[in-house]
Amino acid sequence: MSHDTDKLIRQLSLVAFLMAERRPLTARDVKQNVEGYQEMSDEAFARRFYSDRAELLALGVPLDSQRDEFTGEELYRLSSERYFLPPLELTDEELAALQTCLYLLEGQFAYAEPLRLALQNLALGRPGFDEAPTETARAIELHDPGYSPELPGRLAKLEGAISKSRTLKFEYWSIMRDEHRERTVNPYALLFDRGQWYVVGLDLDDEKVKTFRVSRIRGEIRLATRRERDFRLTEGFEAEEYRQGPPWQVGQTKGEAEIEVGGDTAWWVDRLFGRHGRIEDGVFVTAYADLGQLSSWILRQDGRAIPLSPPELRRQVRADLDLVYERHSGKPPKLAAEAAEAVSAEEEEERPASPVPPERFGLLQSLLAYLLDRCGDDTQAVIPAADITSRFNLPPESLEEHLQLLNLVNFGGGCYAVYTELQGDRVHVEKELFGDTFRSPPRLTPLEARAIRLALEFVGPMIAADAHTPLERVRKKLEETFGEFDLGQTAEPRSARAEEKLIATLTEGIRQQRVVEIEYQKEGEDTLSTRIVEPHVIDRQLPFWYVHTWDRTRDAQRSFRLDRMRSARLQRETFEPRVGFRPDRLGSAAVAARIWYSKRIARWKSEEGARLLSDGAALADKAVGSEEWLLGEILGDRGEAVLLEPENLRKQVAGRAKALARELRVNRVAAKA
Repeated sequence: MSHDTDKLIRQLSLVAFLMAERRPLTARDVKQNVEGYQEMSDEAFARRFYSDRAELLALGVPLDSQRDEFTGEELYRLSSERYFLPPLELTDEELAALQTCLYLLEGQFAYAEPLRLALQNLALGRPGFDEAPTETARAIELHDPGYSPELPGRLAKLEGAISKSRTLKFEYWSIMRDEHRERTVNPYALLFDRGQWYVVGLDLDDEKVKTFRVSRIRGEIRLATRRERDFRLTEGFEAEEYRQGPPWQVGQTKGEAEIEVGGDTAWWVDRLFGRHGRIEDGVFVTAYADLGQLSSWILRQDGRAIPLSPPELRRQVRADLDLVYERHSGKPPKLAAEAAEAVSAEEEEERPASPVPPERFGLLQSLLAYLLDRCGDDTQAVIPAADITSRFNLPPESLEEHLQLLNLVNFGGGCYAVYTELQGDRVHVEKELFGDTFRSPPRLTPLEARAIRLALEFVGPMIAADAHTPLERVRKKLEETFGEFDLGQTAEPRSARAEEKLIATLTEGIRQQRVVEIEYQKEGEDTLSTRIVEPHVIDRQLPFWYVHTWDRTRDAQRSFRLDRMRSARLQRETFEPRVGFRPDRLGSAAVAARIWYSKRIARWKSEEGARLLSDGAALADKAVGSEEWLLGEILGDRGEAVLLEPENLRKQVAGRAKALARELRVNRVAAKA
């Protein structure tokens, strides 16, 4: 039997022994009675017992210790009340909504398996729980543009190192300096932000806590040592503190800027950036670290955001518009040949890996509770093997191994939890003397809790819409199951109350086939427009939500981004689904564009799909939804992006840059030197 398997049986048996005794026990009691410790020397036992306790605590097992006031010995205790899930008041509708969440996320969600295990623990013992997707699930599509075949495997390695406090080594591409360097990092937490994964940890070379984007890790992620544990998490660490603000606030704050925003824009700015600034009498006041990034945001608003102060910001905006005009009024840049892709030997050998697996300890806990629950009040049960493998997503060939491990979990003194045997396509279960001790579902492990929190961040508003209850209520109920361990390594999901209300209305429109009236602010337009639409499909293309509709106002298929939608109201009128309707965010009005990017921003654009050229610049061919959106993107890149095709739009870009300088009242400002 492998070292890891021995450890697993030892830890499960330790939990069983402490729960069966229901009294404080000494280390000597543990050594004499728990399977796996009895044959060890005192020195080996002390080392293994300390390690096992630390791992159990990290897995969320509430193992308490205190000193005996008379002997001074350390006493250990595990309360069953704290080990099991507390009674939950999740309605069948709320639980079904969470199941819809799993159905949606399974294809592109690296944490699908821990999420599955968490939901099954929540559902254990509930009659009639239906795992079929709900109507909402059929009306929602999830797309993660940052997902890649390698990502789940990398996240799995990082999760494992975080949970076991293991130091890692990996090669990292620092995009700002365009250099590759090996990093040695104590990983503290994983953070999902604006469609990208980041690992937060202590860089041992610089002795600073840093944030590393997972997609910029190159080659293999390796353990730095062979120790079982390398470091302890810094006290008071909170992952949420490392979630970045908007691009202009990344870095050391240099001052505060004032930007005039119109009434039809102020609501949108407040919704998106209210946490990072404030609106005062139609002026957006925000701290800044990088004026260039703030200028970029202003230019993307195409006249709806006017820089007021500081003077340096106004000069920056003027200089950026001058460069846009210069590069679009003259001849386009000559294109270099495409650069040869440099692929390291390590990257060539790297293969897609499995998604983040649930901890084996947590899986066996849940499997044991499920088998005992199927026994009910009887001492035995016969369960189709397919029921178990499908519920826990186990390969059929591994089922017998899992069952044999459970056969070895003991309460000390030769008392075991269950005896199971696979006979053909059925599993025979006999409940042992103390078996009912584990009949209830255990508390969620930190990994399972993280999976639920991430699921809420990915599709939380949809869950609330499907459960017909506010997301905060669903989240609060779920957080009651997280146990009493610290979740500082898990960032809080962002509240999305505005999106939640919109999605609730739109999904109701899809269900009942009812027309919806929306107020929408399109890119490039100064005022809100009212549209009457037939909603068909809601689409989550991280980090944005879209609804694909037939727009009766325009008599055409249109897609709308929910963060630009101010309101949505159900109408009494119904509609019939349109034959051949195909949800497409770009629609039939897609524009084919060719864009050149200067060396200054080429590396960042290459992460979005642009092809690097031999001179360091980059080239992209992309289909975009509208000319207005394309114009905003070109302006937002501050002259470092040059539109090559379509040719007729080049003059429009130059003309718009000239006009925008007047509209933003910077045409008389001296350009930044």
